[in-house]
Amino acid sequence: MKIRPAILLAFIGLTIIGLTANAQEYVSPTKPAQTGRSPGVKVKLISGNNTSKTYAIIFAAGDEVMSGLTEFAQNYHVTSAHFTAIGDVQTAKVGWYDMSRKMFKVINISSPSEITSLIGDIAVYNGKPVVHAHINVADSTGMVHGGHLFEAFIAPTLEVMMTVEPETLYKKLNQEFDVSVIDPDMK
Repeated sequence: MKIRPAILLAFIGLTIIGLTANAQEYVSPTKPAQTGRSPGVKVKLISGNNTSKTYAIIFAAGDEVMSGLTEFAQNYHVTSAHFTAIGDVQTAKVGWYDMSRKMFKVINISSPSEITSLIGDIAVYNGKPVVHAHINVADSTGMVHGGHLFEAFIAPTLEVMMTVEPETLYKKLNQEFDVSVIDPDMK
């Protein structure tokens, strides 16, 4: 049987495209969050004193979590905070840190899931507030997936309780792992 060169080239091309489509995605640990993707976020100060403030940050369907939290930090001049949250996602991208690559392996969550835990903090890196969050989500079977949060689109809501502290926390680059980490000694 004789194979025509055009058919062979088409087969090779489709094979390469298929392999590329299935290639594992990796993301830099210091990639900043994309803003402007959370127009439905509402914020309410629920308690405050001379040392700290607690806010309820409520996301609407379609809002993206890291975008909304980053914008909150920028708009409210947050330099140190911690938070917890519950809600639901339509889709999400989380990461697992691969030490050999010094990159996050991206794990796509493509079905609606219940947020069983969302925790994180905010500190300053290169003069800007940076959100660091980890998330666990349960799918319709109760199987839990999670990791470092890159993006999550909400449906129907996300309820974040954010405590903002008065003392600024700073991050610095850890050269060994190529990640930014909080340095409590930095001023």
